[in-house]
Amino acid sequence: MANERERLHNMFPDLDFDPQALRDKYREERDKRLREDGEAQYFEAAEEFAHYADHDPYATPDEREPMDITIDVAVIGGGFSGLMAAARLKGRGVTDFKVFESGADFGGTWYWNRYPGAQCDIESYCYLPLLEETGFMPKEKYSFAPEIFEHTKRIGNYFDLYNNTIFQTRVTELRWLSDKKMWQISTHRGDSILAQFVIQATGPANRPKLPGIPGISDYQGHTFHTSRWDYEYTGGDHNGGLENLADKRVAVIGTGATAIQCVPFLGDCAKQLYVFQRTPSSVDLRGNKPTDQTWYENLEPGWQRERRENFAAVLLGQNLTNDLVADGWTDIVRRLGVSLRSRGSDAGDLDREEMMLRSEIADFEKMNEIRARVDHDCSNEEAAEKLKPWYRQFCKRPTFNDEYLATFSRSNVELVDVSEAKGVERISEKGVVANGVEYEVDCIIYATGFEISSTPHRRVDFDTIGRNGQSLYDHWAQGYRTLHGLCSHGFPNWFTIGINQNGLSPNMTSMFDDQAVHVSYIIDEVKKRGSHIAEVTAEAEQQWVDHIVKMAGGAGGGGGGFQRDCTPGYYNREGQNFGLGKQNSPYAKGINAFNRLLKQWRDQDDLEGMKLS
Repeated sequence: MANERERLHNMFPDLDFDPQALRDKYREERDKRLREDGEAQYFEAAEEFAHYADHDPYATPDEREPMDITIDVAVIGGGFSGLMAAARLKGRGVTDFKVFESGADFGGTWYWNRYPGAQCDIESYCYLPLLEETGFMPKEKYSFAPEIFEHTKRIGNYFDLYNNTIFQTRVTELRWLSDKKMWQISTHRGDSILAQFVIQATGPANRPKLPGIPGISDYQGHTFHTSRWDYEYTGGDHNGGLENLADKRVAVIGTGATAIQCVPFLGDCAKQLYVFQRTPSSVDLRGNKPTDQTWYENLEPGWQRERRENFAAVLLGQNLTNDLVADGWTDIVRRLGVSLRSRGSDAGDLDREEMMLRSEIADFEKMNEIRARVDHDCSNEEAAEKLKPWYRQFCKRPTFNDEYLATFSRSNVELVDVSEAKGVERISEKGVVANGVEYEVDCIIYATGFEISSTPHRRVDFDTIGRNGQSLYDHWAQGYRTLHGLCSHGFPNWFTIGINQNGLSPNMTSMFDDQAVHVSYIIDEVKKRGSHIAEVTAEAEQQWVDHIVKMAGGAGGGGGGFQRDCTPGYYNREGQNFGLGKQNSPYAKGINAFNRLLKQWRDQDDLEGMKLS
């Protein structure tokens, strides 16, 4: 240990902290929170979950008779991924399709997330797709939920998608009918739909996550999930003014991105607010600002794609000299570049071990600033110590907010740290029991987000049955098996838009858009060539799996050493399961390289790896 400290001091003599001490602290805090049940801690609440998932507080049920129709394409999901698929199909002249969406309007996550302060943490000029096509410019660098929701509706109107969409309809099964060479789509409405092609665009964030806390059904007070915010109970709207809480004691369970945004409004309005925290979030400055009109008026055509690609390149360390976005996401990567240059090093001159070490030091410096910000913003010293995150920057999704930390300086707000107990102990009839203390409350709000890393079948909540009656999820039982992350052998004319075995980026809408471009191209080509079926060959599927595994290399795939050392969270599946190894890794060269690969594949114009019949 002494030798390691001496080595680090010799390499970084100007540091004002002890890297080894931070490593030890990070490990101690991680071990404190590890649970044997891992992600299963959420699954125990499956029955209670149904109440939240099936309830739509934003619309009245639309009664209709079951449909019996035949169409060219069925798009499952009306969030951004489904909107992108539908828009790109329209752009290619494919118009005989239907979008099936469980909500009463477009939006997906942004239909459901209407809690006070809800906001995207990716800058709006990158995140909101089709800005150039629709002629819309967001009001601010970071859009709030109402503007995002309005933009999904704007896309629906611009591409005339409302006439192609069946709302308030939840798919219950997809089944390939070999005799008819069609997909049969069943729904909870009793519909029977036949479609030549299916695009599964259900997105990674559609199933509310509820903690499996003992006694969760015993509570006699009011309760709701943040993705189903009950304004009838709280009063107010997205901007706050939750006047009905003035005489209420409120508990919030969860301190991720959702709580970071809604807690300041609850603290401002509730008589008493208890926030139950297992692991604090890394809370960086938001720094939101109005859109510069002069900048907007001088943009050249193609500016949004250039900006999205620049963002992705900076995050991968592929462009450290021209950061168009310049936000909290890119700061850590730019910081590493500055660290290398200031120490007279060049990334090309370093071996992998030293590169990782320098990255770790830059991360320590960044997180020291995050922790110092807690002391600056929160005057309650006891709460401030609990709010400090002790882990690497990207162990958990970073958050950005300018009011959250200061909320814990209020006399009516109490932070209840449950890290030693690895979470809330139980729910009683009267409230929340934590650390042996019962907190009696009038309302419990679950700010526990969506299931991101649970099994694909659980998140999607319906089965996809391909040739010979095989479930897609059995086909994927030992790891994802796809071509380009978009289609699988044994599932003809079936495509998915998502985050598996393809180019990955925190700016998910850019991923969805380029995947939609690719899938719509394939469907259009199959129809143009007079074929009826397009199916990935077993050989092409295996080659892509092998390619993904090979590129994952020493990175460990599915999480690797970095995530193994992280505090529990959905990035590392609660510290228990790092996926199914390298096979589940994203495309290692990044989203820009992946999109170039897709374009080259399309330019070949031979649908390589797919059999047409």
